[in-house]
Amino acid sequence: MRQLRRTDRGLSPVETRQLLEQGEYGTLSTVDDQGQPYGAPLSYAYRNDCIYFHCALSGHKLDNLASNPRVCFSVVGRTELLPAEFATRYESALAFGRAAEVFGEERLDALRWLVEKYSPEFQAEGGNYIEQQRHATRVIKITIDQLSGKARR
Repeated sequence: MRQLRRTDRGLSPVETRQLLEQGEYGTLSTVDDQGQPYGAPLSYAYRNDCIYFHCALSGHKLDNLASNPRVCFSVVGRTELLPAEFATRYESALAFGRAAEVFGEERLDALRWLVEKYSPEFQAEGGNYIEQQRHATRVIKITIDQLSGKARR
């Protein structure tokens, strides 16, 4: 993997993980069997140094992952435009790894983590929703091989 060009802007591993924990959404980048890149913004949960997301039973993401499980996942945290400086304050994280579907208790845990993150006041209702939709969704885990973060603060 390539190293950061601007090492003075690199985030520590702890800061990078915090950004992944706190990020509102991320972009999953995959490649299809013809080499065409595809980026999809999505909701996610970060737990146990892995990224989890849910999706439909079929679709472009899943087709791409079936032919090539290697992915890049990016999260952008706080940003602030600095017009007079022709610059932006930002923080971002990149995770490179492999994606695979999860099942059983790990699948249910990931769905609960998504409810906990995005609907914390509605966890009981979220549990009911998970049960109702259990056959209409797949859960994917990204096992992270490399993680990097960068910021201009």
